[in-house]
Amino acid sequence: MKFLPIFLDIHDKSCLVVGGGDVAARKAKLLVNAGANVVAIATAFSSKFKSAIAGCSITTIEKPFAEADAKNRVLIIAATDDEALNRRISDFAHEQNIPVNVVDNPELCSFIMPSMIDRTPIQIAISTGGSSPVLARNLREKLESTIPGSYGQLGKFAEAHRQTIKELLPDVDSRRRFWEWVLEGEIGELVLAGKQKQADNKMQQALKDVSIADSNIGEVYLVGAGPGDPDLLTFRALRLMQKADVIVHDRLVTDEVMALCRRDAEKIYVGKERCNHAVPQEDINHLLVRLAKEGKRVCRLKGGDPFIFGRGGEEIDTLAEEGINFQVVPAVTAAAGVASYTGIPLTHRDYSQSVVFTTGHLKDGTTDINWNALVHPRQTVVFYMGLHGIDLICKEMIAHGMSVTTPIAMVQQGTTRNQKVVIGTLEDMPGKVHKAKLQAPTLIIVGEVVKLHEKLSWFTPS
Repeated sequence: MKFLPIFLDIHDKSCLVVGGGDVAARKAKLLVNAGANVVAIATAFSSKFKSAIAGCSITTIEKPFAEADAKNRVLIIAATDDEALNRRISDFAHEQNIPVNVVDNPELCSFIMPSMIDRTPIQIAISTGGSSPVLARNLREKLESTIPGSYGQLGKFAEAHRQTIKELLPDVDSRRRFWEWVLEGEIGELVLAGKQKQADNKMQQALKDVSIADSNIGEVYLVGAGPGDPDLLTFRALRLMQKADVIVHDRLVTDEVMALCRRDAEKIYVGKERCNHAVPQEDINHLLVRLAKEGKRVCRLKGGDPFIFGRGGEEIDTLAEEGINFQVVPAVTAAAGVASYTGIPLTHRDYSQSVVFTTGHLKDGTTDINWNALVHPRQTVVFYMGLHGIDLICKEMIAHGMSVTTPIAMVQQGTTRNQKVVIGTLEDMPGKVHKAKLQAPTLIIVGEVVKLHEKLSWFTPS
């Protein structure tokens, strides 16, 4: 993060705007809307400035800026077209530890003005770190269309009952569960629909028995995190990742996906690497049971899809035996995601009419693969977790009748910025892979469809 996003209380505090144009007027009005006492200084105020601030409580002073004008201010905005003056204001503000914003010059700023959505008391700020205000505005417009104006009423409703709930439920987790039950349920819908009286009546009933919100606790969400790109997550996955009290995650879940989880949720790492399991699978199964029995909402976050080489079936089998409520959220499996991002269709009318997913890592650690079932014409074969077995894979495919010239692709960390693709044949692929020094996780695609990579490749990670 280049800037720390914060909300600053400037109500009844003195703020200074230097500049007399329409940009300065917009900034001054924004400060007034936040309750500040605003003083604007400029050698001259344009007609646009005067028109824009009409009716606003802004003190205007026509004079050149002097350092004395900036003293005892809690915030300063420089909005002039004089670069030297803007730098002078910035330097002085930094020396005095006064927050300063120089319009369209992030290098001179100690804070920047975000693009904002106002649903008072709810506020949403969007920033690109000063790199692209237009992009921030575009994002704001998209959010504006999805966040009803009535969300402000929902915020006021919560504010009105906040202290009462705090007294009734001193425990933080209990309060969170109660508010989620209120805001995501019938009461919240009534407020959004403008049925304030009915919402108040329902709330009063709920306050008589606040334990009602605990009726749905103790559940496990088996969530697929996809192949790596957070844009490939489902809406349902995001909602449950934000709702969970505990995130139990593995090695294949990327940092970008983890950043979308609820920030205050407990994070438990149970990753597995080749020949190095941080937590044995049976222990993971029992961990999920224990956390759920403690009343926690647990998100078991797994790379790819939980039911495709993700041991999801083993985990929910244990949950079912223990009577634990659970739900499963499917995801874009690595084969589909990685193939798409490398421009290799898994099926194609001219090359392949079937596709097979397989792995060399079985439950007992063997590589007892049915090679004969894999070696068929016009079929694509995808190997999960095959980096360290590439020599054996190529050797056995050839030994069971596949041509040495059959195209093969090895993809490192597909769909992410670390994606790397190595293309070869069954004959020369082992040497190419060892030379490329690829890092797990990787995916292997074998078949004539690999020939399409050069023509159809579209994703170029930066």
